[in-house]
Amino acid sequence: MFWSRYGGQVVRHVVIGDLRVQQVDRKDGRRSWTIVWPEGTVHKEADRFLRLHDGSGTQRTYAYLLVDHLRWLERECLAFGTVQLRDLERYMGIVGAEVRMPLGEPWRVGKRPYGRSALSTAAACLKGFYLHQSSLGINGELGKNLDVSRLPSQVDRRRSFLGHVKSSLPTNPLAPSGPRRRHPKMLPEGAREKLLATVNAARDRLVVDWLADGGLRIGELCGLHLVDLHLRENAACGECRTAHLHICHRPDNPNRAEAKTKHDWRVEHGVVTGGLIKRVSPAMVHSYFEYVTTEYPRDAGHGMLLVQLHGAGAGQPWAPVGARQMLGRAGKRAGLGLVKPHAFRHTFTSAVLDAADGNTLIARDAGCWASAAMVDEVYGHVDVHDPAFDAALRAVWGEA
Repeated sequence: MFWSRYGGQVVRHVVIGDLRVQQVDRKDGRRSWTIVWPEGTVHKEADRFLRLHDGSGTQRTYAYLLVDHLRWLERECLAFGTVQLRDLERYMGIVGAEVRMPLGEPWRVGKRPYGRSALSTAAACLKGFYLHQSSLGINGELGKNLDVSRLPSQVDRRRSFLGHVKSSLPTNPLAPSGPRRRHPKMLPEGAREKLLATVNAARDRLVVDWLADGGLRIGELCGLHLVDLHLRENAACGECRTAHLHICHRPDNPNRAEAKTKHDWRVEHGVVTGGLIKRVSPAMVHSYFEYVTTEYPRDAGHGMLLVQLHGAGAGQPWAPVGARQMLGRAGKRAGLGLVKPHAFRHTFTSAVLDAADGNTLIARDAGCWASAAMVDEVYGHVDVHDPAFDAALRAVWGEA
């Protein structure tokens, strides 16, 4: 990795084989990504496509997935005008999808194959890229093969309230087939208590409490500012009577932590309004005041909630990678194995769904999910430890 200046902007170069992903840091704090050749020339076809997602996390993800595919095209001596659907299916098989065809020479030697989520994202990236090329008059035949549709299923109609409005839905012939994983990875039993007993800093206890009781994403937690926290009743924002916080999307955070949701928000007379509002538990309030009164630096001018406690960067905003590493180390010390931040969110949503007697609307709003149908698809299944479930199985087994 190396740095340079490009058009008055600070640019980070990440070398990946012959082609490389180039990150551009703009003066207004926004970032964008593109793909360049070894000599620094912009890859025009890739850049035109990536500009469709300018400034979003999708652009970054697509850039890293697309650069791998472009390198494969170079090795296979394939031009955009000659690529066929069978070539793309073969590429998906090489990176990890299950396809019934000869795949050719190995690719990504020494690297793990894509997981199901990465395969789905790669399929969407390739379909979008080649449909964009087709719209420019390049390889129209491939564009026709990718631009296919299917009849909506009953699940589609229920999820999107389609009714009879739409008679077809777009589909992706490159997407992996087979059922989705319905059971998300939860925290082990008693993990929260074991982690709280293992970590040493008040900041780390705040992270555990806020992830467990708030169902926050790690980017949302590390992107919080002190002004976003309204931890007393009847706050000046007037948008929630109880203690709460506002999750605001700030692309210019110095620690690069960004909230996934992009709700409108503003600051008026020092009071934050809008954003995504989440309620705060008494345990979250307690850990916050313990952290602020014992470890938070008084001279911190950035105004962010989580800071580094040690080293040369002490007092600076804490990046999400630091929080992930802290939880990973604490989980291993506590005998829990590798603990990931998103497991807290899965556990929180599942607990809310159980406490609400399966009401997916409550679970959706508590966890700030995109839809109740998504909650039902991922979490709406019988708990294998439920007494009624256990009794039914034992009756079938003849043990009752």
